[in-house]
Amino acid sequence: MRCPKCGCLDDKVNETRMTKEGDAIRRRRECADCEYRYTTRETISPTELMVVKRDDSREEFSAIKLRDGLRQACWKRTVSERDLDCIVAEVVEKLSSLEKREVASRTIGDLAMRALRKVDQVAYVRFASIYHRFEDIDEFISEVNSLSDER
Repeated sequence: MRCPKCGCLDDKVNETRMTKEGDAIRRRRECADCEYRYTTRETISPTELMVVKRDDSREEFSAIKLRDGLRQACWKRTVSERDLDCIVAEVVEKLSSLEKREVASRTIGDLAMRALRKVDQVAYVRFASIYHRFEDIDEFISEVNSLSDER
């Protein structure tokens, strides 16, 4: 692993634990050069799963990219890192069960939004506004009203 602080490739693993869900391994590491401590997570990713984007281009599925998008939607919200891990794990599990080599980005977005909606509705609306590319305030209000109607 490359140290996030100094970029050194030499490190020492101080602790290894499996997550409670059993879907990832958490490792506490220490850089041999600058002694900075950091955490890495090892997860299983669907093999050779390609994402078909809106413009019909294709790229390899990245759970990290999904997590980063969810993290942006949850900025300054009370959503924990563990909640994000659970959402990503849920989406990856559902994608794996599809048994397809290619999946539309829309499918991934829908799965992520459903899971996020259960955790934090404000973060859900943020994610939806980017994912659905809301053009005006009326679309935004319509999405918020749909949340109110469910209550």
